[in-house]
Order: sequence, then C-alpha cells, then structure tokens
Amino acid sequence: MMLSFYISTPSAIKLHVRLWDNPNPFAPTLVLVHGFPDNSLVWQQIAERLSPLFKVVAYDVRGAGQSDIATTTAEYKIPCLVEDLAAVIDYVSPAQKVHLVGHDWGSIQCWEAVTTPRLQHRIASFSSISGPSLDHAAYWMGEGLRRGSHEDRVKILNQLLHSWYIAAFHFPLAGQLTWRVAFNKWPLAIARLHRQLVADLFPTQANDGKHGVKLYRANFIERLFKPQIRTTDLPIQLIIPTQDKFVTPALFDYLPRWASRVWRKEIEAEHWVQLSHPDEISAYIREFVEFIEAE
Repeated sequence: MMLSFYISTPSAIKLHVRLWDNPNPFAPTLVLVHGFPDNSLVWQQIAERLSPLFKVVAYDVRGAGQSDIATTTAEYKIPCLVEDLAAVIDYVSPAQKVHLVGHDWGSIQCWEAVTTPRLQHRIASFSSISGPSLDHAAYWMGEGLRRGSHEDRVKILNQLLHSWYIAAFHFPLAGQLTWRVAFNKWPLAIARLHRQLVADLFPTQANDGKHGVKLYRANFIERLFKPQIRTTDLPIQLIIPTQDKFVTPALFDYLPRWASRVWRKEIEAEHWVQLSHPDEISAYIREFVEFIEAE
C-alpha cells in the first residue's frame, strides 16, 4: 500500500512524500529521487516491484508535483536540494542508512549528497541513472578540450549537441519558448519514446517544467566554470541507457577518478528507462542493494 504525506524542511519548503511501506522492520530503505521535468510518480512501477523486499520512498522535489514551489532561482541551487533530501531521509529512516536511486536531475543532486560531508554518513549506496555530477562533467569537458585526444573532443562535442536545450533554459524568454514549444508535451513525448501512455502520471507537468528550468539557471554556469573536487568511497552503481538522447555514456568514462567503488551496467534503452524497462531496472537496484547489504 502506498501512503502519501507531507514533511517540512528547515527552509520552510513543504515536500510531498510517497511511501511504499514494508512490514519487515529490518527491511532496507530505498529513497528514489526523480529528475526534470517529472514528479515522484515516475518511480511508481519501480516502487511496486521493490516494495515487497524494501521500504521504498519517493518524493516530489521542490517545484514539482505536489511539493512547494521555491520563489527564487537561488533556492534551486544543489545544496538546497540536498537539504531537502536530508529532511526526507531523517524523516523516513532516522536511525538507518538509506540506499539512494536518482534519475536525471535526481541523480545530479544525489551525486552532491554522496560526494560532500552533509549526507555521506547517512547513505549506504547510490544507483545513478542518466545524471552525472556537474562538477565531474565540468572537469571532463575542460580537461578534455585542453589536453584530450581527438576522440575525447569528439565525445565532448557529441555531449554538447545532446545538451542543446540547456543554453536556451538560461535565458528567460528563450527558456520559456523552448519549454512551451519543445517540451510542453513531455508526457506525449515519453509515450512516443516508449510506446505507452503515461500522461496520467504527469498532471502537473506544464507547471513542473516552468519551475524546473530554474535548476539549470541556478547551477550550470557556476559548476561549469568553478567545479569542485568531488570524491566518494561509497558504493556506486551506474545504470547507463545507451540510447539516451540527453546524457551520453562518455560522461561516465572517467568516473573511477572520483569514485573508488563503481559498478557499471549498460542497457539498450532511452532516457526514461524506469518507464520503458521497469523489470530490468528493478532487478539492477535489487541485486545491488542486496549485495551491499550482504557486505
């Protein structure tokens, strides 16, 4: 059974949380963090498959779904998102570490959580889908353009072409036009990509996208030109959809420089792999969590 409730954060943002509970008091807790421009229901198929074994939690990030909308662009900076994540973890699992799973922008903010002191002690593992650390990506691009091989530069150019929309999102008028013209029918685009009708999962989609572009404006330029060293010894599972139209596999080729314990899985799928391949993604998460718990 799925429970729905709200929690308050130290910054007075009210977050909407969904909990698929497990009667076993010793069941590990999974916290699933969605990306742009989705809400927590993007994880429903995964949660239904994993809740017989785990306590599964998903929440609407600030500005999305039924959570509060932050008023300024600065309130969408990654440290603010990590504080929201900390509030959720402290509420749903106050005594035990949790296993994080992030997709797209959910993965981006989870990278911050596992590579900075604020939450490292509260995390048992992290499964990352289609979302790099912005700092890692900035180092990869900067060093590759300055000192990389021809092949490195081709990979970087390919990623930049896949990220065309990010530049538009940084300009208010261009960002609004890009969202309305290219992305406002996002549920239908997902349905086309995966040949399934999922529009009922995204009733707040237009509003979520309008506010979600602030994630890009608040973070990308700062991280691109002033990246920080972000390292972790936590166990990391990379799940890489090889047909992703937004995030290329090359972004993760040099991850072992930053993370000492990495497992990499590739799947022939597009960006919303949790919708198109829920059985496979659930199995990857289950096997990884069980492996870490057994350690």
